[in-house]
Amino acid sequence: MSQHPLINLLTFALYFAIIGMIGWYAYRRTRDLPDFILGGRRIGSGVAALSASASDMSGWLLLGLPGFAYAAGVEAIWLAAGLLLGTWLNWTLVASRLRVFSQTYANALTLPEYLANRFTDHGIWLRVIAGLVILFFFMLYTSAGLVAGGKLFQTVFGIDYLWAVTLGVLSIVIYTAFGGFLAVSWTDVFQGLLMALTLILVPLMAFSQIGDTGLTFEVIGANNPNLLNPFTRADGTSLGLIGMLSLLAWGLGYFGQPHILARFQAISSPAKIKVARRIATLWVAITLCGAIASGLAGILVIEQPLQGESRETVFILLTQLLFHPLVAGFLLAAILAAIMSTADSQLLVSSSVLTEDVYRALIRRKAKKRELVIAGRVTVLLIAAPAFWLALDPNALVLDLVAYAWAGFGAAFGPTLLLSLYWSRMTGLGALAGILVGGLTVILWRHLDGGLFELYEIIPGILLSTLAIILVSRRLRGPRQEALSRRFIQVERRWLEQTGRQSTNASGTGDSAS
Repeated sequence: MSQHPLINLLTFALYFAIIGMIGWYAYRRTRDLPDFILGGRRIGSGVAALSASASDMSGWLLLGLPGFAYAAGVEAIWLAAGLLLGTWLNWTLVASRLRVFSQTYANALTLPEYLANRFTDHGIWLRVIAGLVILFFFMLYTSAGLVAGGKLFQTVFGIDYLWAVTLGVLSIVIYTAFGGFLAVSWTDVFQGLLMALTLILVPLMAFSQIGDTGLTFEVIGANNPNLLNPFTRADGTSLGLIGMLSLLAWGLGYFGQPHILARFQAISSPAKIKVARRIATLWVAITLCGAIASGLAGILVIEQPLQGESRETVFILLTQLLFHPLVAGFLLAAILAAIMSTADSQLLVSSSVLTEDVYRALIRRKAKKRELVIAGRVTVLLIAAPAFWLALDPNALVLDLVAYAWAGFGAAFGPTLLLSLYWSRMTGLGALAGILVGGLTVILWRHLDGGLFELYEIIPGILLSTLAIILVSRRLRGPRQEALSRRFIQVERRWLEQTGRQSTNASGTGDSAS
């Protein structure tokens, strides 16, 4: 527990006051469901970049990743390298196409709605199945954020874990339900800047103190040289090809994360994506380096070794040891910012799916604008409940929960979305096969051990999902699929026009893939 709970309480109160004001302002700007789900597709480059990045990284960036680096050493650079490359590829391959395609296909507001509009031959099934998969994996993902919040409040204020998790979920639900996408995006900008500043200051302060006391990386090597070898685990065993591929493969998950893809749909113009990509990539590079450096510094600064799930408190302990209580309070608020910036986005996407893809599509087709906004706010509460229940296990590791959900989204939606944006001859049944095969592969692979099954489940999930899409799409085609192909070519031409690209054959990407 912190030795200065009153100071921490005041700094957290100030943080919540800022978030609350942003949420209230966004509430006044939210008029209809497109505003609530995508902010009316009018956010700029900086907001899109920082919001996507902050919602991507979550509490695991300041808890899970420093804890992993603390326990595993420089092995963590493989994970960081995969995430950095994945960020850049996602902005390069997906962002502009999804922005244009989602709007052109009947102004789709959610990922299931886009897939349903893209493949009208099986639209209703795509909408339902995709929605259920999103809700399942977001329960896991959101619970990871609530576990992180519970650990933060428990460590800082010394309160019972149950009350710590309860406080975290209430704070997130309130401004998400009222402010919608605009509140989530604008608070993410503030939270993203706070996270980056914190991840610069903490390792700099730690290593400056280490230098004063004569401690260097040689001390880590003297205690355990394996921590400084990227090709070995902490216990001295070889990381091996499976280990390296499993860490690098985290980058493949970006193509299927609905809460990140929503930022691509919401940016005001495809022309702003190039600048947004640069901002996002730079932010990710800075924060990943800071998180790993913090974990390594913790090995030297923290005298009592951290074991098991307690290793994920290394960043919290560093801030309390290195900074004045007032400064430490604001830096600890950055951890809360990381948690809230992702959990709010996940709750919003889940709420959007229930409201747009279930309530309006299946129950109330003629629901009015105000009714849909109210339904969106109510469903935020409904979705938070099971995530709260899953988060009640205090022994859960944040990184493990995130890894499971990340793989599920990446395998279920990554190949499906990419091929839907680039392959004109893909079919609705192919999309369904990709979602189901990818998601089920992750779930089954997760429960198998030994040998090849040590490979991160996202890799077999993506491979089998891609294979299923191609095989089913090639074998099951008809007149309706030919019409969908022609429609795809028209939409791709529009994308070429809006992005200023020149092509001698506008259907080239689609036909070449066939």
